[in-house]
Amino acid sequence: MALALSIPTPLAPDQLYSRCDPAALPFESTEGADAFNGVLGQDRAMEAAQFGVGIRRPGFNLFVHGPEGTGRHSTIREILDLRAASEPVPSDWCLVNNFADPHRPVAIEMPPGQGGRLRDAVARLVEELKSAIPSIFESEDYRTRREAIDEAFKDRQENAFEDLQKRAQSHDIALLRSPVGLALTPMKDGEVMPPETFAELPAEERKQFEDDLEILQSKLQETIRHLPEWDKERREQTRELNREVTRHAVGHLMDALRDEFEDYSAVINYLDSLETDVIENAHTFTAQQQSDTTVPQSFMTASSGAKDSASTRRYEVNLLVDNARSEGAPVVYEDMPSYANLIGRIEHIADMGALITDFGMIRGGALHRANGGYLLIDAYKLLSQPYAYEGLKRALTAGSVRIESLGQVLSLVSTVSLEPEPIPIDLKVILIGPPRFYYMLHQLDPDFADLFKVSVDYGWDMERDGENTAAYANVIAGLAEKEKLKAFDAGAVARLIEFSAREAQDSERLSTQLGHVADLMREADYWSERKSDRMVTVDDVQTAIDARIRRVDSLRQRSHEMITRGIKLIDTDGLKVGQINGLSVMSLGL
Repeated sequence: MALALSIPTPLAPDQLYSRCDPAALPFESTEGADAFNGVLGQDRAMEAAQFGVGIRRPGFNLFVHGPEGTGRHSTIREILDLRAASEPVPSDWCLVNNFADPHRPVAIEMPPGQGGRLRDAVARLVEELKSAIPSIFESEDYRTRREAIDEAFKDRQENAFEDLQKRAQSHDIALLRSPVGLALTPMKDGEVMPPETFAELPAEERKQFEDDLEILQSKLQETIRHLPEWDKERREQTRELNREVTRHAVGHLMDALRDEFEDYSAVINYLDSLETDVIENAHTFTAQQQSDTTVPQSFMTASSGAKDSASTRRYEVNLLVDNARSEGAPVVYEDMPSYANLIGRIEHIADMGALITDFGMIRGGALHRANGGYLLIDAYKLLSQPYAYEGLKRALTAGSVRIESLGQVLSLVSTVSLEPEPIPIDLKVILIGPPRFYYMLHQLDPDFADLFKVSVDYGWDMERDGENTAAYANVIAGLAEKEKLKAFDAGAVARLIEFSAREAQDSERLSTQLGHVADLMREADYWSERKSDRMVTVDDVQTAIDARIRRVDSLRQRSHEMITRGIKLIDTDGLKVGQINGLSVMSLGL
Protein backbone atom coordinates (compact mmCIF):
# COMPACT_ATOMS: atom_id res chain seq x y z
CA MET A 1 0.00 0.00 0.00
CA ALA A 2 1.52 3.28 -1.08
CA LEU A 3 1.85 6.07 1.47
CA ALA A 4 0.14 9.23 0.35
CA LEU A 5 2.06 12.42 1.05
CA SER A 6 0.16 15.64 1.51
CA ILE A 7 1.73 19.01 0.92
CA PRO A 8 1.13 21.32 3.93
CA THR A 9 -0.66 24.55 3.26
CA PRO A 10 1.71 27.53 3.67
CA LEU A 11 0.86 29.97 6.45
CA ALA A 12 -0.30 33.41 5.44
CA PRO A 13 1.77 36.40 6.66
CA ASP A 14 -1.01 37.61 8.94
CA GLN A 15 -0.90 34.23 10.67
CA LEU A 16 2.78 34.72 11.50
CA TYR A 17 2.58 38.31 12.62
CA SER A 18 -0.15 39.87 14.77
CA ARG A 19 -0.11 43.60 14.23
CA CYS A 20 -1.00 46.11 16.92
CA ASP A 21 -3.20 48.93 15.64
CA PRO A 22 -1.94 52.33 16.94
CA ALA A 23 -5.48 53.66 16.70
CA ALA A 24 -6.61 51.13 19.33
CA LEU A 25 -4.24 52.56 21.93
CA PRO A 26 -5.63 54.95 24.58
CA PHE A 27 -3.40 57.86 23.50
CA GLU A 28 -1.64 59.38 20.51
CA SER A 29 1.65 59.66 22.39
CA THR A 30 2.96 58.91 25.86
CA GLU A 31 3.30 62.62 26.52
CA GLY A 32 0.69 63.43 29.14
CA ALA A 33 -0.69 59.88 29.12
CA ASP A 34 -1.93 58.22 32.29
CA ALA A 35 1.00 56.09 33.42
CA PHE A 36 0.21 52.63 34.78
CA ASN A 37 2.36 52.14 37.88
CA GLY A 38 0.88 48.90 39.17
CA VAL A 39 1.94 45.31 38.57
CA LEU A 40 0.78 43.99 35.22
CA GLY A 41 -0.02 40.35 34.62
CA GLN A 42 1.26 39.05 37.97
CA ASP A 43 -1.93 38.45 39.93
CA ARG A 44 -0.80 35.06 41.23
CA ALA A 45 2.55 36.45 42.41
CA MET A 46 0.93 39.43 44.12
CA GLU A 47 -1.56 37.23 45.98
CA ALA A 48 1.29 34.99 47.19
CA ALA A 49 3.41 37.97 48.21
CA GLN A 50 0.60 39.57 50.20
CA PHE A 51 -0.05 36.26 51.94
CA GLY A 52 3.62 35.62 52.72
CA VAL A 53 4.17 39.11 54.10
CA GLY A 54 0.98 39.06 56.13
CA ILE A 55 1.26 35.69 57.86
CA ARG A 56 3.34 35.91 61.04
CA ARG A 57 4.28 32.29 61.62
CA PRO A 58 7.71 30.62 61.79
CA GLY A 59 8.98 29.29 58.51
CA PHE A 60 6.73 31.40 56.28
CA ASN A 61 9.61 33.16 54.56
CA LEU A 62 9.34 33.94 50.86
CA PHE A 63 11.18 32.77 47.77
CA VAL A 64 10.40 35.07 44.86
CA HIS A 65 11.22 33.42 41.54
CA GLY A 66 10.58 34.19 37.91
CA PRO A 67 12.37 35.46 34.81
CA GLU A 68 14.59 38.53 34.83
CA GLY A 69 12.97 41.82 33.93
CA THR A 70 9.55 41.05 35.43
CA GLY A 71 10.00 43.59 38.22
CA ARG A 72 10.55 41.05 41.01
CA HIS A 73 12.80 43.34 43.04
CA SER A 74 10.88 46.58 42.56
CA THR A 75 7.38 45.23 43.13
CA ILE A 76 8.32 43.18 46.21
CA ARG A 77 10.18 46.19 47.61
CA GLU A 78 7.09 48.37 47.10
CA ILE A 79 4.90 45.83 48.94
CA LEU A 80 7.36 45.61 51.82
CA ASP A 81 7.85 49.38 52.09
CA LEU A 82 4.10 49.93 52.18
CA ARG A 83 3.53 47.32 54.89
CA ALA A 84 6.63 48.19 56.92
CA ALA A 85 5.58 51.84 57.16
CA SER A 86 2.55 50.85 59.26
CA GLU A 87 4.43 48.45 61.56
CA PRO A 88 6.13 49.38 64.85
CA VAL A 89 9.79 50.37 65.00
CA PRO A 90 11.81 47.45 66.43
CA SER A 91 14.02 47.60 69.51
CA ASP A 92 17.58 48.84 69.85
CA TRP A 93 20.20 46.28 70.85
CA CYS A 94 23.31 47.02 72.88
CA LEU A 95 26.30 44.89 73.81
CA VAL A 96 27.93 45.62 77.17
CA ASN A 97 30.85 44.15 79.01
CA ASN A 98 30.25 41.12 81.17
CA PHE A 99 32.48 42.05 84.13
CA ALA A 100 32.17 38.56 85.61
CA ASP A 101 33.14 36.85 82.32
CA PRO A 102 34.59 39.33 79.78
CA HIS A 103 34.60 36.74 76.98
CA ARG A 104 30.78 36.62 77.01
CA PRO A 105 29.39 40.14 76.38
CA VAL A 106 25.80 40.72 77.45
CA ALA A 107 23.05 41.82 75.02
CA ILE A 108 20.50 44.40 76.24
CA GLU A 109 17.24 45.13 74.42
CA MET A 110 15.83 48.65 74.68
CA PRO A 111 13.03 50.63 73.02
CA PRO A 112 14.02 52.47 69.82
CA GLY A 113 16.19 55.48 70.56
CA GLN A 114 16.98 54.40 74.12
CA GLY A 115 20.08 52.45 73.14
CA GLY A 116 21.81 55.58 71.90
CA ARG A 117 20.71 57.43 75.02
CA LEU A 118 22.27 54.72 77.20
CA ARG A 119 25.49 54.76 75.18
CA ASP A 120 25.82 58.55 75.48
CA ALA A 121 24.92 58.54 79.18
CA VAL A 122 27.57 55.92 80.01
CA ALA A 123 30.12 57.79 77.89
CA ARG A 124 29.43 60.98 79.88
CA LEU A 125 29.71 58.98 83.10
CA VAL A 126 33.14 57.67 82.14
CA GLU A 127 34.34 61.17 81.30
CA GLU A 128 33.10 62.45 84.65
CA LEU A 129 34.80 59.56 86.46
CA LYS A 130 38.09 60.43 84.78
CA SER A 131 38.11 63.70 86.69
CA ALA A 132 36.08 62.81 89.81
CA ILE A 133 38.12 59.77 90.89
CA PRO A 134 41.61 61.32 90.54
CA SER A 135 40.46 64.44 92.37
CA ILE A 136 39.16 62.42 95.33
CA PHE A 137 42.49 60.59 95.58
CA GLU A 138 44.33 63.90 95.55
CA SER A 139 42.22 65.37 98.35
CA GLU A 140 43.73 66.24 101.73
CA ASP A 141 41.33 63.98 103.58
CA TYR A 142 42.35 60.91 101.53
CA ARG A 143 46.06 61.64 101.94
CA THR A 144 45.67 62.03 105.69
CA ARG A 145 43.82 58.72 106.04
CA ARG A 146 46.27 56.95 103.75
CA GLU A 147 49.23 58.27 105.70
CA ALA A 148 47.59 57.16 108.94
CA ILE A 149 47.38 53.59 107.63
CA ASP A 150 51.02 53.66 106.52
CA GLU A 151 52.13 55.18 109.83
CA ALA A 152 50.23 52.53 111.79
CA PHE A 153 52.00 49.79 109.85
CA LYS A 154 55.35 51.50 110.31
CA ASP A 155 54.78 51.97 114.06
CA ARG A 156 53.71 48.36 114.45
CA GLN A 157 56.83 47.19 112.68
CA GLU A 158 59.12 49.48 114.62
CA ASN A 159 57.51 48.60 117.97
CA ALA A 160 58.04 44.92 117.30
CA PHE A 161 61.73 45.37 116.57
CA GLU A 162 62.10 47.82 119.43
CA ASP A 163 60.68 45.28 121.90
CA LEU A 164 62.99 42.64 120.47
CA GLN A 165 65.95 44.99 120.75
CA LYS A 166 65.19 45.82 124.40
CA ARG A 167 64.88 42.12 125.22
CA ALA A 168 68.20 41.45 123.50
CA GLN A 169 69.93 44.25 125.34
CA SER A 170 68.76 42.79 128.65
CA HIS A 171 70.79 39.71 127.74
CA ASP A 172 73.81 41.71 126.48
CA ILE A 173 72.94 40.94 122.91
CA ALA A 174 72.80 43.50 120.10
CA LEU A 175 70.28 43.58 117.20
CA LEU A 176 72.20 44.85 114.17
CA ARG A 177 71.01 45.89 110.71
CA SER A 178 73.28 44.81 107.86
CA PRO A 179 73.04 44.88 104.05
CA VAL A 180 71.90 41.27 104.14
CA GLY A 181 69.29 41.76 106.87
CA LEU A 182 69.03 41.69 110.68
CA ALA A 183 71.54 39.87 112.90
CA LEU A 184 71.98 39.14 116.63
CA THR A 185 75.46 39.24 118.23
CA PRO A 186 76.79 39.18 121.87
CA MET A 187 77.94 42.40 123.53
CA LYS A 188 80.38 43.21 126.32
CA ASP A 189 80.55 46.57 128.05
CA GLY A 190 78.13 47.95 125.47
CA GLU A 191 80.31 46.96 122.52
CA VAL A 192 79.84 44.18 120.01
CA MET A 193 81.97 41.24 121.01
CA PRO A 194 84.49 40.09 118.37
CA PRO A 195 84.47 36.36 117.53
CA GLU A 196 87.91 35.90 119.13
CA THR A 197 86.74 37.38 122.43
CA PHE A 198 83.58 35.25 122.36
CA ALA A 199 85.68 32.15 121.85
CA GLU A 200 87.81 32.98 124.91
CA LEU A 201 84.78 33.22 127.22
CA PRO A 202 84.28 30.53 129.84
CA ALA A 203 82.28 27.63 128.60
CA GLU A 204 79.38 28.29 130.99
CA GLU A 205 79.10 31.96 129.96
CA ARG A 206 79.41 31.07 126.28
CA LYS A 207 76.67 28.45 126.72
CA GLN A 208 74.38 31.08 128.27
CA PHE A 209 74.94 33.42 125.34
CA GLU A 210 74.19 30.64 122.86
CA ASP A 211 70.95 29.75 124.64
CA ASP A 212 69.86 33.41 124.68
CA LEU A 213 70.83 33.85 121.03
CA GLU A 214 68.75 30.83 120.06
CA ILE A 215 65.68 32.14 121.87
CA LEU A 216 66.08 35.65 120.43
CA GLN A 217 66.76 34.29 116.95
CA SER A 218 63.49 32.36 117.10
CA LYS A 219 61.73 35.51 118.25
CA LEU A 220 63.30 37.50 115.41
CA GLN A 221 62.20 34.95 112.82
CA GLU A 222 58.69 35.00 114.22
CA THR A 223 58.62 38.79 113.98
CA ILE A 224 59.89 38.70 110.38
CA ARG A 225 57.26 36.11 109.49
CA HIS A 226 54.58 38.50 110.72
CA LEU A 227 55.79 41.33 108.46
CA PRO A 228 54.03 40.08 105.25
CA GLU A 229 50.81 39.56 107.21
CA TRP A 230 51.02 43.08 108.61
CA ASP A 231 51.77 44.44 105.11
CA LYS A 232 48.82 42.48 103.72
CA GLU A 233 46.59 44.05 106.36
CA ARG A 234 47.97 47.46 105.40
CA ARG A 235 47.21 46.85 101.71
CA GLU A 236 43.73 45.58 102.51
CA GLN A 237 43.05 48.65 104.66
CA THR A 238 44.32 50.81 101.81
CA ARG A 239 42.08 49.00 99.32
CA GLU A 240 39.09 49.37 101.62
CA LEU A 241 39.88 53.07 101.94
CA ASN A 242 40.11 53.32 98.13
CA ARG A 243 36.77 51.54 97.80
CA GLU A 244 35.19 53.86 100.33
CA VAL A 245 36.39 57.09 98.72
CA THR A 246 35.63 55.77 95.19
CA ARG A 247 32.15 54.72 96.27
CA HIS A 248 31.67 58.22 97.65
CA ALA A 249 32.94 59.78 94.39
CA VAL A 250 30.82 57.69 92.01
CA GLY A 251 27.76 56.98 94.16
CA HIS A 252 25.79 60.09 93.30
CA LEU A 253 26.70 59.79 89.60
CA MET A 254 25.53 56.18 89.49
CA ASP A 255 22.36 56.98 91.38
CA ALA A 256 21.49 59.67 88.86
CA LEU A 257 22.06 57.20 86.02
CA ARG A 258 19.93 54.54 87.70
CA ASP A 259 17.10 57.04 88.10
CA GLU A 260 17.34 57.85 84.40
CA PHE A 261 16.98 54.18 83.36
CA GLU A 262 14.94 52.85 86.28
CA ASP A 263 12.38 51.28 83.92
CA TYR A 264 14.90 48.86 82.41
CA SER A 265 15.93 46.09 84.78
CA ALA A 266 18.69 44.81 82.47
CA VAL A 267 20.27 48.26 82.44
CA ILE A 268 20.06 48.53 86.23
CA ASN A 269 21.84 45.17 86.57
CA TYR A 270 24.54 46.36 84.19
CA LEU A 271 25.00 49.65 86.05
CA ASP A 272 25.32 47.78 89.35
CA SER A 273 28.06 45.62 87.85
CA LEU A 274 29.73 48.66 86.33
CA GLU A 275 29.79 50.48 89.68
CA THR A 276 31.29 47.46 91.43
CA ASP A 277 34.01 47.17 88.78
CA VAL A 278 34.81 50.89 88.94
CA ILE A 279 35.16 50.69 92.72
CA GLU A 280 37.46 47.66 92.46
CA ASN A 281 39.55 49.21 89.67
CA ALA A 282 39.72 52.87 90.62
CA HIS A 283 43.44 52.85 89.78
CA THR A 284 42.38 52.60 86.11
CA PHE A 285 41.22 56.20 86.15
CA THR A 286 44.15 57.55 88.14
CA ALA A 287 46.62 55.78 85.83
CA GLN A 288 44.72 57.12 82.82
CA GLN A 289 45.02 60.68 84.07
CA GLN A 290 48.72 60.27 84.77
CA SER A 291 49.23 58.89 81.27
CA ASP A 292 47.32 61.77 79.72
CA THR A 293 49.21 64.41 81.67
CA THR A 294 52.73 63.01 81.61
CA VAL A 295 52.99 61.90 77.95
CA PRO A 296 52.79 64.60 75.27
CA GLN A 297 50.09 63.85 72.73
CA SER A 298 52.55 64.19 69.85
CA PHE A 299 54.62 61.31 71.22
CA MET A 300 51.73 58.88 71.72
CA THR A 301 51.77 56.03 69.21
CA ALA A 302 48.69 54.23 67.98
CA SER A 303 49.38 51.22 70.17
CA SER A 304 50.01 53.28 73.29
CA GLY A 305 46.83 55.22 72.68
CA ALA A 306 44.94 51.96 72.29
CA LYS A 307 46.36 50.67 75.56
CA ASP A 308 45.47 53.86 77.41
CA SER A 309 41.89 53.83 76.14
CA ALA A 310 41.47 50.06 76.57
CA SER A 311 41.42 50.49 80.35
CA THR A 312 38.16 52.45 80.18
CA ARG A 313 36.76 50.94 76.95
CA ARG A 314 35.27 48.13 78.99
CA TYR A 315 32.78 50.61 80.44
CA GLU A 316 31.51 51.77 77.04
CA VAL A 317 28.26 50.60 75.42
CA ASN A 318 28.43 49.02 71.95
CA LEU A 319 25.25 50.10 70.17
CA LEU A 320 24.77 47.15 67.84
CA VAL A 321 21.38 48.19 66.38
CA ASP A 322 20.19 51.81 66.44
CA ASN A 323 16.60 52.46 65.35
CA ALA A 324 16.36 55.99 66.75
CA ARG A 325 15.69 57.52 63.34
CA SER A 326 13.65 54.67 61.89
CA GLU A 327 10.04 55.03 60.84
CA GLY A 328 8.22 51.74 60.78
CA ALA A 329 9.80 48.33 60.43
CA PRO A 330 13.14 48.08 58.59
CA VAL A 331 13.38 46.82 55.02
CA VAL A 332 17.00 45.82 54.36
CA TYR A 333 18.49 44.69 51.07
CA GLU A 334 21.86 42.99 51.53
CA ASP A 335 23.83 43.33 48.31
CA MET A 336 26.79 41.26 49.56
CA PRO A 337 25.29 38.47 51.67
CA SER A 338 28.54 36.96 52.95
CA TYR A 339 28.56 35.04 56.22
CA ALA A 340 30.01 37.99 58.13
CA ASN A 341 27.67 40.54 56.51
CA LEU A 342 24.63 38.44 57.46
CA ILE A 343 25.58 37.16 60.92
CA GLY A 344 27.93 39.93 62.05
CA ARG A 345 31.64 39.89 62.76
CA ILE A 346 34.22 40.38 65.49
CA GLU A 347 36.91 42.80 64.37
CA HIS A 348 40.54 42.79 65.52
CA ILE A 349 43.38 45.29 65.59
CA ALA A 350 47.08 44.49 65.34
CA ASP A 351 49.13 45.50 68.35
CA MET A 352 52.81 44.57 68.63
CA GLY A 353 52.34 41.59 66.33
CA ALA A 354 49.24 40.26 68.09
CA LEU A 355 45.56 40.54 67.15
CA ILE A 356 43.41 41.87 69.98
CA THR A 357 39.70 42.53 70.29
CA ASP A 358 37.00 43.36 72.80
CA PHE A 359 33.22 43.58 72.90
CA GLY A 360 33.34 47.10 71.47
CA MET A 361 34.70 45.72 68.19
CA ILE A 362 31.69 43.47 67.56
CA ARG A 363 29.65 44.55 64.54
CA GLY A 364 26.11 43.49 63.71
CA GLY A 365 25.02 42.00 60.38
CA ALA A 366 22.04 42.32 58.08
CA LEU A 367 19.99 40.00 60.29
CA HIS A 368 20.43 42.44 63.17
CA ARG A 369 19.53 45.50 61.08
CA ALA A 370 16.46 43.78 59.61
CA ASN A 371 15.32 42.33 62.94
CA GLY A 372 11.65 43.13 63.41
CA GLY A 373 11.24 43.78 59.68
CA TYR A 374 12.23 42.33 56.32
CA LEU A 375 15.47 41.16 54.73
CA LEU A 376 15.83 40.85 50.93
CA ILE A 377 18.63 38.75 49.46
CA ASP A 378 19.49 37.64 45.93
CA ALA A 379 19.57 33.85 45.99
CA TYR A 380 22.49 33.65 43.56
CA LYS A 381 24.63 36.00 45.64
CA LEU A 382 23.73 34.13 48.82
CA LEU A 383 24.62 30.73 47.40
CA SER A 384 27.87 32.14 45.97
CA GLN A 385 29.19 33.02 49.43
CA PRO A 386 30.79 30.19 51.45
CA TYR A 387 28.61 29.03 54.36
CA ALA A 388 26.34 32.10 54.09
CA TYR A 389 23.25 30.01 53.29
CA GLU A 390 24.02 27.62 56.15
CA GLY A 391 24.48 30.53 58.55
CA LEU A 392 21.16 32.05 57.47
CA LYS A 393 19.35 28.71 57.93
CA ARG A 394 20.89 28.22 61.38
CA ALA A 395 19.75 31.67 62.51
CA LEU A 396 16.20 31.16 61.17
CA THR A 397 15.95 27.71 62.75
CA ALA A 398 17.24 28.87 66.13
CA GLY A 399 15.29 32.14 66.09
CA SER A 400 18.42 33.99 67.20
CA VAL A 401 21.74 35.26 65.84
CA ARG A 402 25.03 34.25 67.43
CA ILE A 403 27.92 36.40 66.22
CA GLU A 404 30.94 34.19 65.62
CA SER A 405 33.64 33.89 63.00
CA LEU A 406 33.75 31.12 60.42
CA GLY A 407 36.92 29.90 62.08
CA GLN A 408 34.97 29.24 65.27
CA VAL A 409 32.04 27.65 63.44
CA LEU A 410 34.30 25.27 61.52
CA SER A 411 36.61 24.67 64.52
CA LEU A 412 39.57 25.94 62.52
CA VAL A 413 40.90 28.07 65.38
CA SER A 414 41.26 27.22 69.03
CA THR A 415 42.33 30.61 70.35
CA VAL A 416 40.27 32.36 73.00
CA SER A 417 37.71 34.65 71.41
CA LEU A 418 34.54 36.50 72.30
CA GLU A 419 31.21 34.71 72.53
CA PRO A 420 28.50 37.40 72.56
CA GLU A 421 25.09 36.51 73.93
CA PRO A 422 22.73 35.43 71.09
CA ILE A 423 20.15 38.01 70.03
CA PRO A 424 16.57 36.83 69.31
CA ILE A 425 15.29 37.63 65.82
CA ASP A 426 11.79 38.00 64.39
CA LEU A 427 11.87 38.90 60.69
CA LYS A 428 10.82 37.85 57.21
CA VAL A 429 13.54 36.75 54.80
CA ILE A 430 12.77 37.15 51.10
CA LEU A 431 15.05 35.32 48.65
CA ILE A 432 14.87 36.42 45.01
CA GLY A 433 16.16 34.25 42.20
CA PRO A 434 15.40 32.27 39.04
CA PRO A 435 12.95 29.35 39.14
CA ARG A 436 15.71 26.74 38.79
CA PHE A 437 17.20 27.86 42.13
CA TYR A 438 13.85 27.44 43.85
CA TYR A 439 13.29 23.92 42.53
CA MET A 440 16.91 22.93 43.07
CA LEU A 441 16.86 23.98 46.73
CA HIS A 442 13.45 22.37 47.19
CA GLN A 443 14.82 19.08 45.91
CA LEU A 444 18.32 19.04 47.42
CA ASP A 445 17.92 20.81 50.77
CA PRO A 446 15.58 19.10 53.27
CA ASP A 447 15.41 22.27 55.40
CA PHE A 448 14.38 24.58 52.56
CA ALA A 449 10.69 23.63 52.51
CA ASP A 450 10.41 24.20 56.27
CA LEU A 451 12.03 27.65 56.18
CA PHE A 452 10.65 29.06 52.89
CA LYS A 453 7.06 27.94 52.77
CA VAL A 454 5.79 30.69 50.46
CA SER A 455 6.51 30.53 46.73
CA VAL A 456 6.00 33.82 44.87
CA ASP A 457 5.95 32.80 41.22
CA TYR A 458 6.29 35.58 38.64
CA GLY A 459 4.86 34.55 35.26
CA TRP A 460 6.62 34.89 31.90
CA ASP A 461 3.72 36.31 29.93
CA MET A 462 0.13 37.52 30.04
CA GLU A 463 -2.95 37.33 27.84
CA ARG A 464 -3.01 39.73 24.89
CA ASP A 465 -6.49 41.18 24.73
CA GLY A 466 -7.78 44.69 24.26
CA GLU A 467 -7.80 45.57 27.95
CA ASN A 468 -4.32 44.22 28.61
CA THR A 469 -2.95 45.85 25.46
CA ALA A 470 -4.22 49.26 26.65
CA ALA A 471 -2.77 48.65 30.10
CA TYR A 472 0.53 47.59 28.52
CA ALA A 473 0.61 50.86 26.56
CA ASN A 474 0.14 52.79 29.80
CA VAL A 475 2.98 50.80 31.36
CA ILE A 476 5.19 51.88 28.47
CA ALA A 477 4.13 55.47 29.11
CA GLY A 478 5.11 55.05 32.77
CA LEU A 479 8.51 53.63 31.81
CA ALA A 480 9.19 56.57 29.49
CA GLU A 481 8.36 59.01 32.28
CA LYS A 482 10.38 57.10 34.89
CA GLU A 483 13.46 56.82 32.65
CA LYS A 484 13.13 60.47 31.51
CA LEU A 485 12.94 59.45 27.85
CA LYS A 486 11.36 61.32 24.98
CA ALA A 487 7.68 60.82 24.39
CA PHE A 488 6.76 57.80 22.23
CA ASP A 489 4.04 58.23 19.62
CA ALA A 490 1.29 55.65 19.25
CA GLY A 491 3.07 53.91 16.36
CA ALA A 492 6.24 53.45 18.42
CA VAL A 493 4.22 52.10 21.36
CA ALA A 494 2.38 49.70 19.03
CA ARG A 495 5.72 48.42 17.68
CA LEU A 496 6.94 47.89 21.27
CA ILE A 497 3.83 45.83 22.00
CA GLU A 498 4.51 43.74 18.90
CA PHE A 499 8.08 43.26 20.13
CA SER A 500 6.70 42.10 23.49
CA ALA A 501 4.53 39.49 21.74
CA ARG A 502 7.60 38.26 19.84
CA GLU A 503 9.45 38.04 23.19
CA ALA A 504 6.59 35.91 24.52
CA GLN A 505 6.88 33.72 21.36
CA ASP A 506 3.08 33.76 21.11
CA SER A 507 1.02 36.19 19.10
CA GLU A 508 -1.77 35.92 21.69
CA ARG A 509 0.44 36.65 24.67
CA LEU A 510 2.55 39.57 25.90
CA SER A 511 5.86 39.22 27.72
CA THR A 512 5.96 40.38 31.33
CA GLN A 513 9.73 40.89 31.10
CA LEU A 514 9.35 44.64 31.02
CA GLY A 515 13.08 45.05 31.58
CA HIS A 516 13.67 43.93 27.98
CA VAL A 517 11.05 46.38 26.73
CA ALA A 518 12.64 49.17 28.77
CA ASP A 519 16.05 48.42 27.24
CA LEU A 520 14.58 48.66 23.75
CA MET A 521 12.94 51.98 24.68
CA ARG A 522 16.30 53.38 25.80
CA GLU A 523 17.88 52.30 22.52
CA ALA A 524 15.06 53.80 20.47
CA ASP A 525 15.42 57.05 22.41
CA TYR A 526 19.12 57.05 21.44
CA TRP A 527 18.38 56.70 17.72
CA SER A 528 15.71 59.36 17.96
CA GLU A 529 18.19 61.70 19.63
CA ARG A 530 20.63 61.19 16.80
CA LYS A 531 17.98 62.37 14.33
CA SER A 532 17.03 65.25 16.65
CA ASP A 533 13.38 64.23 16.54
CA ARG A 534 10.99 65.66 19.09
CA MET A 535 9.33 62.30 19.66
CA VAL A 536 10.30 58.63 19.32
CA THR A 537 8.58 57.11 16.26
CA VAL A 538 8.01 53.60 14.95
CA ASP A 539 11.06 54.01 12.70
CA ASP A 540 13.27 54.67 15.74
CA VAL A 541 11.97 51.52 17.43
CA GLN A 542 12.53 49.46 14.29
CA THR A 543 16.04 50.91 13.92
CA ALA A 544 16.79 49.88 17.50
CA ILE A 545 15.51 46.34 16.81
CA ASP A 546 17.54 46.05 13.59
CA ALA A 547 20.69 47.41 15.26
CA ARG A 548 20.25 45.01 18.15
CA ILE A 549 19.99 42.04 15.75
CA ARG A 550 23.01 43.17 13.74
CA ARG A 551 25.21 43.36 16.85
CA VAL A 552 24.85 39.60 17.37
CA ASP A 553 24.13 38.56 13.76
CA SER A 554 27.48 37.16 12.64
CA LEU A 555 26.57 33.49 13.12
CA ARG A 556 23.23 33.82 11.33
CA GLN A 557 24.87 35.68 8.48
CA ARG A 558 27.56 33.01 8.03
CA SER A 559 24.97 30.23 8.17
CA HIS A 560 22.84 31.95 5.53
CA GLU A 561 25.92 32.48 3.35
CA MET A 562 26.78 28.76 3.54
CA ILE A 563 23.25 27.91 2.34
CA THR A 564 23.28 30.40 -0.54
CA ARG A 565 26.73 29.21 -1.67
CA GLY A 566 25.59 25.60 -1.67
CA ILE A 567 27.94 24.49 1.09
CA LYS A 568 24.88 23.34 3.02
CA LEU A 569 22.02 21.91 0.96
CA ILE A 570 18.46 22.48 2.14
CA ASP A 571 15.61 21.53 -0.17
CA THR A 572 12.64 23.87 -0.01
CA ASP A 573 10.61 22.57 -2.96
CA GLY A 574 8.97 19.24 -3.71
CA LEU A 575 8.77 16.02 -1.72
CA LYS A 576 11.30 13.37 -0.73
CA VAL A 577 10.57 10.18 1.16
CA GLY A 578 12.59 9.65 4.37
CA GLN A 579 14.23 13.08 4.39
CA ILE A 580 13.61 15.65 7.10
CA ASN A 581 14.91 19.18 7.03
CA GLY A 582 16.30 20.06 10.44
CA LEU A 583 15.12 23.19 12.17
CA SER A 584 17.01 24.74 15.11
CA VAL A 585 16.44 27.87 17.12
CA MET A 586 19.42 29.56 18.76
CA SER A 587 19.19 32.40 21.28
CA LEU A 588 22.09 34.84 21.06
CA GLY A 589 21.24 37.24 23.84
CA LEU A 590 18.84 39.61 22.08
